[in-house]
Amino acid sequence: MAAVDTARAHAQAVLRVRGLALAAAVLPAAVEVVLLAGRFTGRIGAPGAADAAGWDAVRWVVGAVAALTLLVAGLTARAYRRAVPPQTPAVQVPRAEAPELYRLIDELADRLDVPAPSAVALTPDCDSWLEDVPPTRPARPFRPHPEPAAPVLVIGSPFLWWMRADELRALLAPVVAGAAASADPEIAAARRFLRSLDASLEPGEGTAPGLGGATLAGPPRPPRRGPAALGDRITGRITRRLLGACRGHAAELERAVAGWASEQARSVDYGLRIAAQEQVGLAYAGWDRLLTRVALPAWRLGRHPAHLNAGVVAALTELSRRDRLADGYGSRLGDRPACDLLEEPGAVDRAVSLLAAELFFGRPAAGTWHELEWADYPAEVVDAGWRARGAALQSALDRLAPQARPGAPTLTRLLVRLAEGGGERLAAALAAQLARTTTPAPLLEPARTGRDLLVDHVTAMVCCAAVDTAGATPGLDWLDGPVLLLGGVRRTDLAGPVAEAVEQGQDGPLRAWLDAADVRLEKPVRL
Repeated sequence: MAAVDTARAHAQAVLRVRGLALAAAVLPAAVEVVLLAGRFTGRIGAPGAADAAGWDAVRWVVGAVAALTLLVAGLTARAYRRAVPPQTPAVQVPRAEAPELYRLIDELADRLDVPAPSAVALTPDCDSWLEDVPPTRPARPFRPHPEPAAPVLVIGSPFLWWMRADELRALLAPVVAGAAASADPEIAAARRFLRSLDASLEPGEGTAPGLGGATLAGPPRPPRRGPAALGDRITGRITRRLLGACRGHAAELERAVAGWASEQARSVDYGLRIAAQEQVGLAYAGWDRLLTRVALPAWRLGRHPAHLNAGVVAALTELSRRDRLADGYGSRLGDRPACDLLEEPGAVDRAVSLLAAELFFGRPAAGTWHELEWADYPAEVVDAGWRARGAALQSALDRLAPQARPGAPTLTRLLVRLAEGGGERLAAALAAQLARTTTPAPLLEPARTGRDLLVDHVTAMVCCAAVDTAGATPGLDWLDGPVLLLGGVRRTDLAGPVAEAVEQGQDGPLRAWLDAADVRLEKPVRL
């Protein structure tokens, strides 16, 4: 029970900070009331007394300080009441759409002797947590709170598709056990106070740790001028001081709550949970690779794959086939997957996949997303992406041509430019053009140099020519994304010759590769 006592002690420390802030806000007004009462009763600065003038001056000064303090306190409390905590990006799963999943969670909560979560939501992330339900009335951080409502259980969607049902139960045990802390009035009040402070600051400025999983903050507030701006600065400074006073206690509170939940969960599937933790790392690696290698090329073209979670299963299955370190993972696939606990896994996968596109990429250039089935990926993403990059490369070549005269989109023209040492200028022109016409995905896409971009675009141009003249086909590899197939076999030996041509101006290896693949250099590429 040490973790329980520690969590409550730190929650009480946070609430003491709240109490001290409230006391500091009302203290000048209380002193002014005492001074006024003393005057009317004749005990402090009575009229006609020798010290009456001095006490009158004190009363005016204290009254002014009290009025100013109450004004600032009122503005601060108003900011806290109107602050909207950032919302977790998640897809709500009603009980009617997943009765078996809710039954599993309710039974788990019953075994742990904790309140069952009030709802279940899925998020496109490899993590799971409990999220407190916001009060139906605006939170008032300086007033007592009613009994907290049961939290929402947020589950990372890749877990639901990759984990087996019993593995999911074991993995969620310590998460569900945290509902005991959420039901504790003091801990819940401390968390609400911290969230109200955090939410009143500008997005990204809050510092309260351990208050949940991934969140989706609202847009930055428009700057205000005059007295409103002064009030915002004062409120922000007070809030930062309060958060600073609570920071250590907030971190220790969440650490103690995690220890408390872990202690409670030891009695439920402990051995299976150790094995399931191995699947967490595997699922994270597969999900990250699927997003960066497979989903991102589709998102750039305004397509969102409709079944990302099914795709991560295919990716991890392929990994277990290729990698001897993953031996044994594939044998699990005979057990019942946790997604079978949903009534319509496909519909839920669609909703989560759309949320992933909006969360990790943003709005597409066309303004609306077009749903994409995996069977259409080679034609609508791989081939279309190659041709879009080929067109961008051709445009950059035209800009460098004498008098910006357009030329035929052939490999011959491209290789001559590279062999003449024009790679640096071409890379710079291409990078400048893409900076104007494309929007990077900062969550998934690291910054790339002009040379990296040129290698990528030359590769795309070569693939287009291979498809047009040598009978090659675009393909999808679950771990590596778009691939080139010649004679039904994936070609992995193109990167080296392209890099030599771009970086060193040595086009001989690339010409040899193209000749061996029967690719015609002089024929214009269809862009």
